[in-house]
Amino acid sequence: MPAQQRDSRWPGWVYGRGDDPDPRFSLANERTFLAWVRTGLAFVTAGLGIAALSHFAPQTGRRFTLAAVVMLLCGVVCGVTALTRWARNERAMRLGTALPRPTVLPMLTVVLLLIAGLTAITLLG
Repeated sequence: MPAQQRDSRWPGWVYGRGDDPDPRFSLANERTFLAWVRTGLAFVTAGLGIAALSHFAPQTGRRFTLAAVVMLLCGVVCGVTALTRWARNERAMRLGTALPRPTVLPMLTVVLLLIAGLTAITLLG
């Protein structure tokens, strides 16, 4: 692809370097991006559901509200992670370097397990 056309694509720090990878890899990277977005939407939906549930259980409302806020924040983190992972992976493929390691996955897993555990304790206790 001509350099002039390559430089006009956004973000420039991704497309302005290296060579275009095999389209199958770029499309797989986009599918992964969309999976992260879907996960973020699921977190947001769960957070909104928990927030709605807190109105029906006033005695545990404070704990539910905290869980809802954490879930909503996880949704935001997933959305931001989707974009940054897509860009970092696309740039690595263009430069022919190793893909960057996932840094957010362990944190989201721990948070999800903590929320599930706290919810179970709240509902059973």
